[in-house]
Amino acid sequence: MYKDFQNYLTSELKAIEEAGLYKNERIIVTPQRAAIKVKSGEDVINFCANNYLGLSDSPVLIEAAKKALDERGFGMSSVRFICGTQDLHKELEQKIAEFFGTEDTILYAACFDANGGLFEPLLGEQDAIISDALNHASIIDGVRLCKAQRFRYANADMADLERCLKEAQSCRFRIIATDGVFSMDGNVAPVDEIYKLAEKYNAMVMVDESHSAGVVGKTGRGTTELYNLRGKVEILTGTLGKSFGGAVGGFTTGKREIIAMLRQRSRPYLFSNSIPPMVAAAGCAMFDMMARTNELQDKLHANTDYFVAKMKEAGFDIKPTQSAICAVMLYDAKLSQIMAAKLLEEGIYVTGFYYPVVPKGQARIRVQVSAGHQREHLDKCIAAFTKVGKELEVIK
Repeated sequence: MYKDFQNYLTSELKAIEEAGLYKNERIIVTPQRAAIKVKSGEDVINFCANNYLGLSDSPVLIEAAKKALDERGFGMSSVRFICGTQDLHKELEQKIAEFFGTEDTILYAACFDANGGLFEPLLGEQDAIISDALNHASIIDGVRLCKAQRFRYANADMADLERCLKEAQSCRFRIIATDGVFSMDGNVAPVDEIYKLAEKYNAMVMVDESHSAGVVGKTGRGTTELYNLRGKVEILTGTLGKSFGGAVGGFTTGKREIIAMLRQRSRPYLFSNSIPPMVAAAGCAMFDMMARTNELQDKLHANTDYFVAKMKEAGFDIKPTQSAICAVMLYDAKLSQIMAAKLLEEGIYVTGFYYPVVPKGQARIRVQVSAGHQREHLDKCIAAFTKVGKELEVIK
């Protein structure tokens, strides 16, 4: 059987490559930071990491992880309810709840697990999930695992959301699910309007804050801070793998009873090992740091505003953004690959995104700005984009 399957896979892989859609991995040989070295020898500036606050190589977090490694060991070798819970895990859960103004938190190995294990334990065939069309794959997969009725509304389209809510009125419970920041476009969900519609049609709200936590809002506390809804949204999910140090780990935080039910029935929580103690300790140190100062968020916001303004001045087609994601629209998949390769030659590490990651005909290079970037990094990136953009006739 495998010989036939092998031939099929070979043919499919060849077709992907010929279409210019094959994803190659470039190998980094330094810590994740603004300026990195790749295995081929080039020193480049990284503009495609989710390292929004520049904490992936933070000495404070590294020291906290080292201390926990010495004092608490390497791994837990267990799921939480057997023998996989240390005080560090409970401390981190409490700090996450305090950060977002919620009642309780549950940790997962990743936010993909948090979203994948969210809906099925809470909702059944009598219920409804109303999901934004551009939600992350993890939300989509989580919805698929649940037997609730499914409704989908156009991205951030409140009229279409209201249509879905009207159609779902016969259901027992209704929950609206949305990304806080949509990772490919960089736009922030209108959570204030979503919340108003939820109140009007007696629904709950779930927001994935993975790309918004640490970024959106004056102090980086995400969309509920931005829209003055702190503590009101029933469910927030998020990750430690982006703004919050860039390692591993996800979480769901929200209403106490919801978190309690997830501890009892959420399969990724019940059947996956606890996050390592060193990750929990570094997470605690990170939230302590963010409670003391807003310096990193202020720098990130200033960097993003500067970069977006200069790129628009250069003539690039930039999607409107309220986050640290700057989508440079190219529309053609091969062009996005070619441009990314040429930018690497100029010392700028970026990635082209194309179908199926984004819709067909919507290829782009997604630039992600960080508090770790200095002004000279931003200027070099803008100059490289301008040079390559003119060579490829993307801009005049």
